[in-house]
Amino acid sequence: MTGKVESFATIHPKRVTLKGVAGQKIKGSVRIIPKEKYPFKILGTRTKKGRNIRFNLEEVRNPDGAEYLLTVENLKQERGRYYDIIYLKTDSKAKSEIQINVSGNISGDKKKMKK
Repeated sequence: MTGKVESFATIHPKRVTLKGVAGQKIKGSVRIIPKEKYPFKILGTRTKKGRNIRFNLEEVRNPDGAEYLLTVENLKQERGRYYDIIYLKTDSKAKSEIQINVSGNISGDKKKMKK
């Protein structure tokens, strides 16, 4: 079976990777742009775990219509890795939820590592 798969939205990048040194501000963002053929609004947000990240979703108006900017910030203050998912609930019958994968890779504080 073959066929053309139409995308519901442009999501760039598809995932958020937060990489940096503990104690520094580490942020990432994702643009979510509904396709003209499949317009939708994001009605709510939640995370799978939510322990190591804080996020903000902002609706941005532009001449072509609405788009969304999801900004994700690292909260982990010590060395380590983590994974989470941000769920975006939509009003669309085509796709009621969008998942954004988040991964964090936090290295130790460089000053502490030299000691």
